[in-house]
Amino acid sequence: MTLFLQQLVNGVALGSVYALVALGLTLVYGVLKVPNFAHGALYMMAAYVVYVALTAVEAPYVVAIAAAIVAIGVLGGAMELVVFRHLEGKTPVHMMIAALGVLFFLEGTADVVWGPDFRPVPTPLDGVVSAFGVNITEQRILVIVAAVATMVGLYTLLKRTLVGMSIEALAQDREGALLVGIDTKRVALLTFAISGVLAAIAGSLIAPLVLVFPLMGAVVILKAFVIVILGGMGSVPGAIIGGYLLAIAETMAGTYVAFAFSELIAFALLVLVLVFRPTGLFTKGT
Repeated sequence: MTLFLQQLVNGVALGSVYALVALGLTLVYGVLKVPNFAHGALYMMAAYVVYVALTAVEAPYVVAIAAAIVAIGVLGGAMELVVFRHLEGKTPVHMMIAALGVLFFLEGTADVVWGPDFRPVPTPLDGVVSAFGVNITEQRILVIVAAVATMVGLYTLLKRTLVGMSIEALAQDREGALLVGIDTKRVALLTFAISGVLAAIAGSLIAPLVLVFPLMGAVVILKAFVIVILGGMGSVPGAIIGGYLLAIAETMAGTYVAFAFSELIAFALLVLVLVFRPTGLFTKGT
């Protein structure tokens, strides 16, 4: 029972990161109606910003996270402004190719600047908390608490502010949003920036727990696509629940079956969802 609870906690911590990445992907899908393959690169770049801030600059961890949020939020907005805005009205294939191009460009940039090596990030919170026989590091506690706080903040933004309502309106009906006077270009820019912030928070929180390398975003984005499909394309609650379901399933499979099998769980779930419930667990909508 102790082992089960231990892996459940680890799964929740991992699911918090998965959910944040999937949320950013879901928001962008609501605007573009196309999966943004480049979203994983933002997650990767955020981890490198934290790595540089903690090792080269020796900044406090809070400052490193803030720097990643600002830098990646700006990068996300720039992605929309420089690339995707000029593809408005084009086919989804054009946008998918452009997203892949941005992904490869950012991965190549990271490879040139930092090299292909796996780099450890200093762990600012190295303490361990024990309860009911379960040991959890302070860093994982921070991951869970910060992720939940971010999700609550995102929900508040989407449901209680004019910006959030504009995003929701644009996701539901672009032409209708234009007719009621919503500046769709500005909303699209803000959506990409918010998506970048979500990726930055996820990358910043997980960086001290993993090794940072240029292709780390490609691994996560594949799982984020599975989560988005599992939860329902464009569904914010689905992205959150799907993220936790996948992470817990992976953790339990790695513990009770085989570690190698845990990497197959995402794709097994994808097949099951596409066969039995192709619309996902939740209907589309924020």
